[in-house]
Amino acid sequence: MTLETPQQEKKGNNKISRRKFIKIGGASIVAGAVAGGVAKFLSRGSENNDVKIVGGREQIKEKEKIPLDIQNSLEKLKINFNLRPDEFAIVVSPERQELYLTKNDEILKTYIISTGKAGMGSEIGSGKTPIGAHRIKEKIGDGAEIGTVFKGRQNTRYLAGITNEKIDLPQDDITTRIMWLDGQEENINRGGNVDSHSRYTYIHGTPEEGLLGEPNSHGCIRMKNSDVVELFDVIPPETLVEIQSKPFAGE
Repeated sequence: MTLETPQQEKKGNNKISRRKFIKIGGASIVAGAVAGGVAKFLSRGSENNDVKIVGGREQIKEKEKIPLDIQNSLEKLKINFNLRPDEFAIVVSPERQELYLTKNDEILKTYIISTGKAGMGSEIGSGKTPIGAHRIKEKIGDGAEIGTVFKGRQNTRYLAGITNEKIDLPQDDITTRIMWLDGQEENINRGGNVDSHSRYTYIHGTPEEGLLGEPNSHGCIRMKNSDVVELFDVIPPETLVEIQSKPFAGE
């Protein structure tokens, strides 16, 4: 086990803060964040632009090699939507049922998700997950307890029973956090009958965690509750999200 102390200069009084990282099997995580095998060191707001997340699916990773399709998605966001290298971006792969948090052309973390059971598409009422470039328009639920149920984006103060079993619960609750998507491509996911924001397309938590990894939603992007909190806390509003069009590999 080796220690590294990268420095981050802060404006004001010329102070320098030092963070200790523990190197484990080729991956660096912040000291004190080892428990559970996942780095729990995400800070909020604009001050987290230097955050590096390692781990995902209970594995610790560092500088994961980006698949070609993810590279292409990021290139699209750079060319068409002015994504800067120092900005977070999200790429959703319905094919693999995974969501990738990226920055500086690196995958910082991979999350297991669930997209629309009806497949990929943008029509209102289709139950499909829209494709193309989006932004996080609104973030809802900051500070809510894990499992909190939201109705009409309002905190009901009710806690859902979260299950890891492969059970399709009678209630399709939206839980814990909401990130409301806004389509950025006219006639693809913006305007008319394909408008993602008007369709109330979210990234959100689900009580049906046992069904993640395969399409089971009504068009939203479902995440594990602890994962959606982690993602919510690190990304700012207006973060770009590219949802790929290739459907689930199991279909």
